[in-house]
Amino acid sequence: MPAVKKEIQLEIAHVLFIDIVGYSKLSINEQHAAVEELNQIVRASEQFQRAEAASRLLKIPTGDGMALVFYTSPEAPAQCAVEVSRALKEHPRLQLRMGVHSGPVSGVVDLNGRPNLAGAGLNMAQRVMSCGDAGHILLSKHVAEDLEEYERWRPLLYDLGSCEVKHGVRVSVVNLYDDQFGNATLPCKFETVQKRRTRLRWAALAAVLLAVAAIVAGIAMFSRNRVRSTLATPEKSIAVLPFENLSSDKENAYFADGIQDEILTRLSKIADLKVISRTSTQHYKSAPGNLPEIARQLDVAHILEGSVQKSGDAVRVNVQLIKAANDSHLWADTFDRKLTDIFSVESEVAKAIAEQLRAHLTGQEEQLIAAKPTDNPDAYDAYLRGLAYNLKTATTPANSLGAQKYLREAVRLDPKFALSWALLSYVDAIGYLTGSLQPTVALREEARQAAETALTLEPSLGEAIMAKGHYHYYCLKDYDTAVHYFEQARQFLPNSSGIPESLAYVERRRGQWDRSETYFNEAERLDPRNVSLFTQHALSYIDLRRFPEALRKLDQVLDITPDDLDTLALKAAIAQAEGDLPRASALLAPLHPGADDPFALETQVYQAILERRPAAIIARLEEILAKPDPAFGYKNGELRFWLGWAQEVAGDHAAAEETWQQARSELEPFLKEQPENYSLIGDLALANSGLGDKAAALALAERAMAANPIEKDAVDGPIPIEILARVAAQMGEPDRAIAALQKLLSVPYNGALAAGPLTAALLRLDPMFDPLRNDPRFQKLAASPAPKTADK
Repeated sequence: MPAVKKEIQLEIAHVLFIDIVGYSKLSINEQHAAVEELNQIVRASEQFQRAEAASRLLKIPTGDGMALVFYTSPEAPAQCAVEVSRALKEHPRLQLRMGVHSGPVSGVVDLNGRPNLAGAGLNMAQRVMSCGDAGHILLSKHVAEDLEEYERWRPLLYDLGSCEVKHGVRVSVVNLYDDQFGNATLPCKFETVQKRRTRLRWAALAAVLLAVAAIVAGIAMFSRNRVRSTLATPEKSIAVLPFENLSSDKENAYFADGIQDEILTRLSKIADLKVISRTSTQHYKSAPGNLPEIARQLDVAHILEGSVQKSGDAVRVNVQLIKAANDSHLWADTFDRKLTDIFSVESEVAKAIAEQLRAHLTGQEEQLIAAKPTDNPDAYDAYLRGLAYNLKTATTPANSLGAQKYLREAVRLDPKFALSWALLSYVDAIGYLTGSLQPTVALREEARQAAETALTLEPSLGEAIMAKGHYHYYCLKDYDTAVHYFEQARQFLPNSSGIPESLAYVERRRGQWDRSETYFNEAERLDPRNVSLFTQHALSYIDLRRFPEALRKLDQVLDITPDDLDTLALKAAIAQAEGDLPRASALLAPLHPGADDPFALETQVYQAILERRPAAIIARLEEILAKPDPAFGYKNGELRFWLGWAQEVAGDHAAAEETWQQARSELEPFLKEQPENYSLIGDLALANSGLGDKAAALALAERAMAANPIEKDAVDGPIPIEILARVAAQMGEPDRAIAALQKLLSVPYNGALAAGPLTAALLRLDPMFDPLRNDPRFQKLAASPAPKTADK
């Protein structure tokens, strides 16, 4: 065995396994010829050539075939298999079978430079392939569900059910074929199962089955089984529902939430269990009556319910484990403890559940679920209060500031509290990027120090490793390092949907939209009712101008949280982007957002400006800004810019000028502590543009572009370009404005003023582009749908 030269990082890959059927029966010379023929066919494949040219492909010889490991998109191995299958018509003597799966792979490169891979992704692709015969292209259920998101693949997918492979393992398999490729016949392994079932049926109801078979045969001429058949729910699976707060002081709800989350977190570190994230369970009641339906929605076999009663330093925790199928109680217990001993309850509950579900625990997992994060009860109480703020759905300034306040207190009380340091770093880092906290250099430094402290205190704490990844992603946009930490955390957080979710965000920023989509799908399978995840997935579709898909995701959110303010505002923003102002107005009219919900509020302001009827919104903004909340920082100045714009559209130029002057004076002081805040710089550029200061406005727009270049951030990088387009349009620079707009309409991105990117419809409606209306180049851009975006 050659010595190891270099490790290959564990990551999600898309694997095509190819096997030469009957290889062992060939002579040595025939074997060599068959392998060479296969190599030529594969190398001629367009998908192979594209991935190889982009250095996003690994080819692993297997003796009687090969494994192609794509790092591009879930479509790549399936499309490659189709191309190979079509080419086989010119090579009738070469018989192949192929299997496709997406999953984690890792491995080494030996001293001779030969790559060798291992991991579930590779193993499953081989198992799926082994279920087929010559000509078959078989997909795992996982891959088929990914492909089903693309309309062109749906008519080609035929569900075969499950197939038994090595060691009695069963895999769910889908056949991919049409008249030009693949093999429509049922694989032999499935024929055997079908014949066995048929004999049993005939023994009972031969006459009836003859009639039914005739009907089914007729129907089969016109319809096929599709992918989403019901799969067996894993027996070792559980969801932990919100714990009921039985304390007389209802403010102790944070404590009940914290205990539930800590028990769930310990369970989620057991790799042999499937544990649903809290983000999917938090919208259920603490003791609902429809457990079988909840279990079906979450695809789990068991539910844990509980209650917490806290009085002084005494705590009572009741828990019961329920088998959801028949609503039977498998285990229940009551724990009466002092606050100083609450960690033993969390550990005992996790161990008891693992025993009841017969889950295997490794030595490392036993240590993790038994860990005591702090010896200081006051520090733990502060941590739980901070955690409660962080668990809220929306990342608002109020929630971020509340979490930050209590987590700082927790680490002050116990400087060795690694878990609290890790969460503090995460709150700081996400606040830095989203603007829910003022993105100062000091905030970024606190995020770094908190993450490093957590990891130094507990190097094997998954949350600490994730905190390092979040710091590098959110604060530095150092994507390679962030991915390294996220992948490293997998071994400590095997049930974490946050890992593929974070990887989806990274790939989105890199402009790898297809890979981001794959990670979003993986996260949603682990976390099937996470409204924040659905919303982020919808935002990706909005950025890509794939509005129908975005609306479907947002409807999933509304199914779980009806009348959610920001979700309705997002749907309205899509209507604006499509030029349907009446539909947007109908969605926005019932909403009454305040300054603490800036997105919904600014969407309402933009609607009034697009309609050119801003009187009512001007009064609303003046009311809000009469008493601005200092906690919102530069966002108050941003809101004042919007007020000035509304006043300008209303024709009150004097009021607009006065407002923009005030906005500029409010925004400028923040630049000293936030010199890289491209959003703040963009606000200042627009305020100066409104005031007619061309030189300052253009200089600030260019400064914003330098602070966040599109090459480093595919999502927000184009935002400063949009600011430049708006400033140039207003300042009499039509050539610069048109060039910027042409660029913007060709790429996906998050919008500068709207919720998403500019569209032809928005160009037609937005008053800021009025100076360009007589320019034929602008008319051409505004007259037709935007060009296809570069979303690969």
